[in-house]
Amino acid sequence: MKSCLIVDDSKVIRMVAKKILQELSFETQEAEDGKIALDICMKKLPDAILLDWNMPNMNGIDFLRELRKLPGGEQPIVVFCTTENDIEHIQEAISAGANEYIMKPFDSEIMQAKFSQVGLL
Repeated sequence: MKSCLIVDDSKVIRMVAKKILQELSFETQEAEDGKIALDICMKKLPDAILLDWNMPNMNGIDFLRELRKLPGGEQPIVVFCTTENDIEHIQEAISAGANEYIMKPFDSEIMQAKFSQVGLL
């Protein structure tokens, strides 16, 4: 079973994403900020990371840059899931190592399509 780390400071978003991902047969873990997510990744890298941009302690883009420096850190497929939808944010995310980008709000269909595009389904 593939694993996905859901990184978002919103408990509601994590709950919705978890439900969708578990329906898609993913094992899920949750983190409410990039710092906690990085600690989790240092112990064991997930197959995928669903990542918010704006969070306290460590935001998504800083987390992504740190993740990609870890041994094996280039492996997880990272899908940004955020309200930041201008071209500058998208380009910054992709150049930092994001594989795909989902706009909030999202639904099961959108998530399934994006996860299929990056080869996770």
